[in-house]
Amino acid sequence: MHRLFSLFFLAGIAGAVTQLIGGDMAAPGRLINALWSAADLAVEVSLGLIGVLALWSGLFKMAEASNLAARLSSWVEPVLARLMPGVRRTPEASAPVSMNLAANMLGLDNAATPLGLKAMERLQLGNPQPTRATDSQIMFLVLNTSSVTLVPVTVLMFRAQQGASDPAAVYLPLLMATTVSTLVGILVTARVQRISLRDPLLLVVAGIWLAMLAALGTIVWLAPTELANTLSSLLGNGILLLVLSAFFVAAWRGGVDSYDTFVEGAKEGFTLAVRLIPYLVAMLAAIAMLRAGGVLDLFLDGIRFGAAAIGWDTRFVDALPVAFLKPLSGSGARAAMVDVMQTQGVDSLAARMAAVMQGSTETTFYVLAVYFGSVGIRDFRYALWCGLAADAAGLIAAILLSYAFWG
Repeated sequence: MHRLFSLFFLAGIAGAVTQLIGGDMAAPGRLINALWSAADLAVEVSLGLIGVLALWSGLFKMAEASNLAARLSSWVEPVLARLMPGVRRTPEASAPVSMNLAANMLGLDNAATPLGLKAMERLQLGNPQPTRATDSQIMFLVLNTSSVTLVPVTVLMFRAQQGASDPAAVYLPLLMATTVSTLVGILVTARVQRISLRDPLLLVVAGIWLAMLAALGTIVWLAPTELANTLSSLLGNGILLLVLSAFFVAAWRGGVDSYDTFVEGAKEGFTLAVRLIPYLVAMLAAIAMLRAGGVLDLFLDGIRFGAAAIGWDTRFVDALPVAFLKPLSGSGARAAMVDVMQTQGVDSLAARMAAVMQGSTETTFYVLAVYFGSVGIRDFRYALWCGLAADAAGLIAAILLSYAFWG
């Protein structure tokens, strides 16, 4: 990431120098002004997120305290055993693996990462070659980089902070895109590992989930434009309300003091908002340098020209910075999404597409480095390519679904 960060700054400076040589005397000043503006924007965005982050951190704290993730993991475990046969040889890994995936589905990032590290540690116990990734570890990594997220809080809170008319309008296409990412990741990895996916339980679970998404998507897609937007918003907000209800019911049934637990979690949200500032400053400044130096526009214009030459609609090009950064850096992709919202308008096609991209996949390189690095694995085998295949599928699906819903 440090190489990419340095490259962005140096490329922006080189672009400004090129403009200066070409006679544009305002280029250096424009670059410096863009730098200051990006730093101010990063702080403004981070501080604006305090309320939303505190809210969701408090709610997620309730979900953790009530063991909602643990209950969800018990439902995931039978499916997991069929996708990761190696878990049967290390039964002590089953619980943390299931709970990690359940936490990811609920958007419990703070709980998902330590559970993921614990799961990787347990999976390593049955590894005959400690520096080489096992099939189960690779499938686990792919499931992490592409896992279906039922509560995409980060995307929704950034849209709310940027003034979207309906932050949840992207929910259904986002859910569809992340499903595509997960299915492709599983199919590619299972093909390499020669795991049969014709198991009755896997087919039933996949069939029910796809049928539900297909039914919802068909209803929205066939409806008139205004009604479709209303239905999409209703579905997104309705599902979120159901999840919230589950949080409170689980807390009540578990005897959890919902108020005190919420307040404790909200404090963590405040701290998290402050911690976001340096990351957003770094990446928004780097992207601003590229844009002000003319490099980003030149790159995107090249793709736009190529797309137009073969008769494609070119509006997707403005959202591509998110697609390029997403596998590398979560903070970088978030900054790129904010940049698209700022430059194109939060309710534009490009901004909505960027939001769907942001929620459709995970940061493959980061997850791979952290999870495998934590147990000393140096030979990743085919893990990277399977993870990137899932990323590519999710990002392409995000583009196509955005056109289907709003194009």
